[in-house]
Amino acid sequence: MKKYDCIIVGAGPAGIFCALELARLKKDIKILILEKGRDLRDRACPSREKKAPCFGCASCAVVSGWGGAGAFSDGKLAYSTEVGGMLGSYLSKSDFQEGIDYVHKVYLEFGAPEQLYGLANPDGIDMLQKKAALAGMRLVQAPIRHLGTGRTQDVLQQMQNYLVERGVEIKTDTAVGAIIINGGAVQGVLAADGEELAADYVVCAPGRYGSEWLGKEAERLGLEMAINPVDIGLRVELPAVVMEKITDLTYEGKFIFTSPTFEDRVRTFCMNPYGEVVMENTDGLVTVNGHTHADYRTENTNFALLVSKTFTEPFKQPIAYGKYVASLANMLAGGVMVQRLGDLMKGRRSTAERIDKGMVIPTLQEAIPGDLSLVFPYRHFLAILEMLKALDQVAPGVYSPHTLLYGVEVKFYSSRLDVSRALETRRRNLFVAGDGAGITRGLAQASLSGVVVGREIAKRAV
Repeated sequence: MKKYDCIIVGAGPAGIFCALELARLKKDIKILILEKGRDLRDRACPSREKKAPCFGCASCAVVSGWGGAGAFSDGKLAYSTEVGGMLGSYLSKSDFQEGIDYVHKVYLEFGAPEQLYGLANPDGIDMLQKKAALAGMRLVQAPIRHLGTGRTQDVLQQMQNYLVERGVEIKTDTAVGAIIINGGAVQGVLAADGEELAADYVVCAPGRYGSEWLGKEAERLGLEMAINPVDIGLRVELPAVVMEKITDLTYEGKFIFTSPTFEDRVRTFCMNPYGEVVMENTDGLVTVNGHTHADYRTENTNFALLVSKTFTEPFKQPIAYGKYVASLANMLAGGVMVQRLGDLMKGRRSTAERIDKGMVIPTLQEAIPGDLSLVFPYRHFLAILEMLKALDQVAPGVYSPHTLLYGVEVKFYSSRLDVSRALETRRRNLFVAGDGAGITRGLAQASLSGVVVGREIAKRAV
């Protein structure tokens, strides 16, 4: 049996930053990173290359592989402790802010751009916050460092090169089947191919793509979990000029809204100025996302509207629920569905002819025109429409008949494990980090969670 000091499951930002921190603090430590997906150089989406509907690959190159789902995202790093997850509940306020500062410095070291959006015009931000309040929304001030699709991959490749030079072993195309526990402490992992790998410390950072696996392992090991909200919604695409007053000030406007009818929480997520809408495949389920590229622009801006719903006893399967809703769109459209807001309000499905007559040219040409009202639960759909109307008061033109709606966008966050402030589970030396553990929801906090775990293991490792 091969023996390591530390095995890291998952090569997303949490896993990468854990390895970076360990390699810097303990130069002689033996680290193995296991990643289910492919190496960054080999990650390619045949659907995007051929401009065709999703091929349903067994391991989606868009969300799985070196760099995790963030590798092909537009790489937005929030310079704020208010957004991106619940890591603040484990750290002191000063440690949290110091950690966010540190993460940004590391990204800069590996080639991230210096510019921070959302700081240049505080008076303009203040005015925008007041407009949002009058519309019943809260605008969270969260400066953004934008890597951009393309540049994100360059940064991640530099990080990989750095780790390899320092002796970190990386195995891609290697799924983990189970975590090995003996006597209340972790002993290593069992790879999906049956190989046993021993380690003094194991860090599980499988990302959203591996959240379901981690949830099942936690249940098998008897680890306590709290059910996180499930975020279900759609992606909105409209002319970039409609959102310019927001995106020029903030780059990504983070609005939070409570729907008046059912009092559900709705938020904007992943705003992409001059970007494009893209598809993702999670275990055969095709969902929607968005990017902004570092080297070219489109004429559109897109963003997600997500409805957060926390379930209570006896229901304990929020991921399964999110997958069920998304599967309805797949059933009706064979993938991602798109609909004009005007068609939705008239109670009719969109057709290719109606889409062509609209003012907004879809950037995701593979999306199939249809009727999203057949997909979403009533209270989710009503909450989204109510927020679109509120956004229209801040950015006139949002609630336009030409606005395009794509579905479904779902964020699969695992049930949050019961962990210590160092993110250690009830099994000794078994740590978790990142989005897959239900602790974070974005690049910055996911990266910081890896740093937290790396520092703790470095203290313990002899």
